[in-house]
Amino acid sequence: MYFHSGGFCLGTFSQPNFHSGCLRLASELPAVVVSADYRLGPEHRLPAAIDDAAAALSWLRDQHATAVGVAGAHHHHRWLAESADFTRVFVAGESSGANMSHHVAVRHGSGELPLAPLRVAGHVLLTPFFSGVHRTAAEASPSPPPAAVSPPSFTTEMADTMWRLSLPVGATRDHPVTNPFGPGSPALGAVAFPRVLVVSAGRDILHERVLRYAARLQEMEKPVEVVVLEEQEHAFFSRQPWSHGTSEMIRVVPRFVYGENCAECK
Repeated sequence: MYFHSGGFCLGTFSQPNFHSGCLRLASELPAVVVSADYRLGPEHRLPAAIDDAAAALSWLRDQHATAVGVAGAHHHHRWLAESADFTRVFVAGESSGANMSHHVAVRHGSGELPLAPLRVAGHVLLTPFFSGVHRTAAEASPSPPPAAVSPPSFTTEMADTMWRLSLPVGATRDHPVTNPFGPGSPALGAVAFPRVLVVSAGRDILHERVLRYAARLQEMEKPVEVVVLEEQEHAFFSRQPWSHGTSEMIRVVPRFVYGENCAECK
């Protein structure tokens, strides 16, 4: 299951760059990739997108339930039931989609989102879109790194606009959707996380925040793996699905999904 980027305000699963990225994932992992749309701000304020992500996983659960003959389940996509391995589902996303992957992991791991007989084997978070009232150094001074040959493609001003348009009116940047460790966010210590792969980009203004996110989960002894692609920017996968940076990411994900010695790894 894949959720596209767009700061909770932009995009659709059929957008050419999003679709191309999913085609590449499907071909090179290989895997069945289900790309789900979700409601966007400002018309639909958060947590609408998170609710839609949970609904998408519930829909996927129902496809599996029909395939294994669970009473009362209604199946409409036989090709999916016949093609996918519902015992090894990975929930992936980029930027806002990665944020959504985190939040459905919390809902599922806390028992709020029942998915049996479907089994979530892991989550893949590509340059996740988080924030907080207190900015990191890069967010406060979003100048490009010295080695950059062009201005950053994603800035603090852009992030501020996306959050202003997607958060509930009057909410601060410590809203639970925005800041997983904010004062009103659910405690994660008792949440049963599956394996999590966090991919951060070295030229992303959110890089420090992403590393802090992963470190906090690791401190709680959650099974989190971190990969840093130093020369990449925020949401590089959807911006350039056939780039060198995406190729680096594509080499990492199969090893996470299938294991270090998998036959599928290129």
